[in-house]
Amino acid sequence: MPGDRKPPTSDAVRIAEVRAWLSSQFAAAGRDVPEFEYTPRSVAQLHSIATLSHTRSHSALIVAADLRLKAAEYRAQAARIREILDSAGLSQERLTPDGISSVQVIASVANLLNIRDTESSSFVVAMGDLSLRKEDVDEKRAKVQKDSKALLEYTRKAIAKLNDLRKTFIKFHNEVDVYEAQIEHWQRNMAIMSSKEKQYQLQFGNHKAMLRSVGYTSEINHGVLMEMAEHKKDLEKKTKPILDTLRSYQDLPPDKALAALAIEEKKRQYAVAEKYLEEVLHSALTAPE
Repeated sequence: MPGDRKPPTSDAVRIAEVRAWLSSQFAAAGRDVPEFEYTPRSVAQLHSIATLSHTRSHSALIVAADLRLKAAEYRAQAARIREILDSAGLSQERLTPDGISSVQVIASVANLLNIRDTESSSFVVAMGDLSLRKEDVDEKRAKVQKDSKALLEYTRKAIAKLNDLRKTFIKFHNEVDVYEAQIEHWQRNMAIMSSKEKQYQLQFGNHKAMLRSVGYTSEINHGVLMEMAEHKKDLEKKTKPILDTLRSYQDLPPDKALAALAIEEKKRQYAVAEKYLEEVLHSALTAPE
């Protein structure tokens, strides 16, 4: 509710509370409070510390009171049990040293098992709980051992791989000079091949220009060239008798008039044959593929 909220503490009230808390704390230690400047920041921090200290002190008082009450109850119960043991003739003075040792052992075991009494059922329950804890610990231990073995195996494999990598690295490091020499040789060969490529491209361009100048086109293929070769052979067969006749005129007598007539006739025949050859070549070049 809004009416239940505490009003904001003023600076003067905070300073007073801080001074009172400091005085109580230093008085408990037997010392005087040192002089210092009360700034808003220091007052706020000291006030929060004082509030926390009061809260913890109050909680400690409550716990101490509860513990004192429990101690009184335990003392009363111990006195009642002592009376019962005395009435039954089992007081500590009447027990033998072996009996006292046995009782101390039972008490130590009870404290170790964290049980409040020495009933057999309490011991059985505590031992059962201890056995369950032991089984849980054994399972965790077996799992840890299994994981440790797996990690050890992985570590061994990793070490073996590391050794292999080191050997490989040393091998490659020793072969660096050899591979560098091979790379330099390949680079020289590449430079030579590049220059050869440029040379061959230039020669190819020259041959292509020369073929274009003599009338070679892409339509002239191997079949056309074979046909031209066949025509050439036919022309050679047809011109061979003429050439043989012309060679026979070399044995004629030196008659100027007859020689002139023979020469003119041979020229005419040669012109006819040459014209026929040109027509055949032209028809072969212009013929479709």
